[in-house]
Amino acid sequence: MLRRKGGKSIKSGSMYSFFGSALISSCGAAKGAIIQLTKAMAVEPAPHNIQVNTIAPGWIETDTTAPAGTMPLNDDIPSRTHAGRWGQPEELAGTAVYLASQPSDVVTGATIRVDGGYAI
Repeated sequence: MLRRKGGKSIKSGSMYSFFGSALISSCGAAKGAIIQLTKAMAVEPAPHNIQVNTIAPGWIETDTTAPAGTMPLNDDIPSRTHAGRWGQPEELAGTAVYLASQPSDVVTGATIRVDGGYAI
């Protein structure tokens, strides 16, 4: 990226980056660390037109989140999410495209939540 004089690094966080969970505390710790790593990694390359950001998905229907569908918290997710439903994987695409494109050149060290309003 330095040789090309620019670039984008997009990391995958999670809403567990912000909220604790007794069910998967190791996930929360790891995803929280990604946010701090993003901030740290964004500092040095910023003058070289290199941006480092994270996308933090909320409850997105994937194979990884499928087990939550059988847990009591499954009933709470739509009622707590202002969109009133689980998200779909393709709904993360717009955020990724934005962060990978030129209009986001002044966005660095950020974490963008794609959570249907879960964190409101």
